[in-house]
Formats: sequence, structure tokens, C-alpha cells
Amino acid sequence: MADLRTSYMGIELKNPFIVGACSLSRQIDSIKEIEAAGAGGLVIKSLFEEQVQLENADLDEALSQYDDMYAEAVNLFPDVSHAGPKEHLYWVSEARKATDLPLIGSLNAVNEDVWVDYARQLAETGVDALELNFYSLPLDPNLAGGDIEKRELEIFSKIREAVKIPLAVKLHPFYTNVMNVVAEFESRGANSVVLFNRLFQPDLNLQTGEERKRLVLSDARDGLNTLRWTALLHGRSEVDLVASTGIVSGLDAAKMVMAGATAVQVVSALYANRISFLADMIEQFSGWMDEKGHTNLADFRGIASKQNVKDPWAYERGQYIKALLGFD
Repeated sequence: MADLRTSYMGIELKNPFIVGACSLSRQIDSIKEIEAAGAGGLVIKSLFEEQVQLENADLDEALSQYDDMYAEAVNLFPDVSHAGPKEHLYWVSEARKATDLPLIGSLNAVNEDVWVDYARQLAETGVDALELNFYSLPLDPNLAGGDIEKRELEIFSKIREAVKIPLAVKLHPFYTNVMNVVAEFESRGANSVVLFNRLFQPDLNLQTGEERKRLVLSDARDGLNTLRWTALLHGRSEVDLVASTGIVSGLDAAKMVMAGATAVQVVSALYANRISFLADMIEQFSGWMDEKGHTNLADFRGIASKQNVKDPWAYERGQYIKALLGFD
């Protein structure tokens, strides 16, 4: 039987299948189920600065709603305040106690001081590493793209100074030059980049004209951009590459490792099926390795990356031209 072990940011994983940050890690029972399904690691549900801000605002509104009715109402409630990230931090600590899985904290913040403060507190919960989700929606037409990237890199550098455990950066695919951004994060001490963060997009209800909230799961086609950039980055960067989005089968995971991925993140496949489906994915992945005669991941990691494929244009603009000319 093939050896599926891999080292991710210096953390030993029994296989390359990591369950990505999602609501499946909100309960101890489901975390236990993820562990039983054979996951190599788990990224726990993200801590969002905006969520803390909204909860704080809601609490303030609830405590002050009677202030203008009677003078005495100002003192109706005790002097309380929102606990900030403490509830989430407590949950991460409890999850750490409940599982032997390699556990990775996840953070999504806005303000620089909050990024650093929350990262430091998450690191103290006992997680093995942190995953930082950088995503800025540029709404100011006078703000240059380079300024946005510069701010993200400066924030990362401060987190790197404050936190000693391994750091992964989960990127979005909308940078002008992904290669440069990865190189810059690497030069500042990033241990891994996760390609890519799947961002939820707004939709409209045609009947009411209001925003429609829905969860759209990824499929294998959504992973093609991740495949391209994993193949382009392998061998040109020393950070661990993790493929995310579009991994819905064991064979999808095999493709990503062939392109150069150290590990893959799985979420949608578990929502679409069940948590135990992860075991099926791992079995399919292992079976494919046995069929191809691969004894370990090193046998085929990166064999389909840009530096190793016969056609160096396969992942570049030439692919686009060939596709157009090849269609009938």
C-alpha cells in the first residue's frame, strides 16, 4: 500500500487531505467525525474581525434601547461589554483538546492592529499553525493595486514578528501578478501559500430585487485555475503549495499533487456528500497511486509542473491559442 504521508510547514500529516476552514468544525462531534474519516489535518473555522464588530454593535444597541425612555433606564443593565474574540479562542482551545489532528487556526481581519493581536491570541490556543486570509475589496478608484499588496505584506511582516508558529497565507486569484505576490510573502517568512480562497459572490432575487444569500459549492472545473498556478509555482518557490477549490474526488487531489501541491484542502465535497465521503476520496487517491506504481507522494509530486512537462507552453498563453485553434 502506498505511503500517503507528507510534511506541511514542518507538520507531519498522515495524508495530504486537509479539511479547510468551514462550519463543519463548529462542533466537537463533527471534528471527531472528520478525524475518523481519515483527514490529514484540519483548518478550524475562521475568526472574522467583522463578525466580532457586528456582534459588539448588536450588543450595544440591545443594552441602550431603553436609555431614552426613562432616566433610570440608563442604569437598567449592568456595565457589560462584548468579549471580543474570546468565545472563538475558547472554542479553538477546546477543539485542540478534543482532537489529535494537526490543527490550523484561521484568521480574517481588516485592521492592522487587530490582525496582529488576534494572530497572537490564536497562536496561544495550541494550534500547530495559522492560516491568514488576505482579501481586500478595492472600492477607492484612487487606490493603486500595488498599495493594497504593500499593506497586506506589511501586515504579514508584523504578524511574522509576533508569532513563532508556521504561517500559511490563503490568497485570492485576483492579484495582477500572483508569482510576485507569492515571492514577496515567501521573502517575509511565509511557510505556505494556499491557492486559492473561494470568495462568496453576491446574487439577486429577481422577484424582490434583494440580495440572495446562498452557498454555491465548487466542482472539479473550479480547480483548473488552482491547477495552473500550482504547476507554474512548483520549483520556483520554496513555500509549501496547497491546492484549494475544486477538489471533489481523490483523482482531483492526485492532479494537484502532480502539479506540485504539498497538500489539498477539501470542503465542498463534504457538504455535497457527507463527512465520511473524505474516506472514499482518500481511498480513491491511494488506489490511483497503487495503480500507477507510486510508493509515496515524492514519486509524482510536481511531475506535471511547468518545469517538468514536455510542453513548457502548457500552462501559459500558448495554451489559450492552442485551445482556440483546436476547437471545431
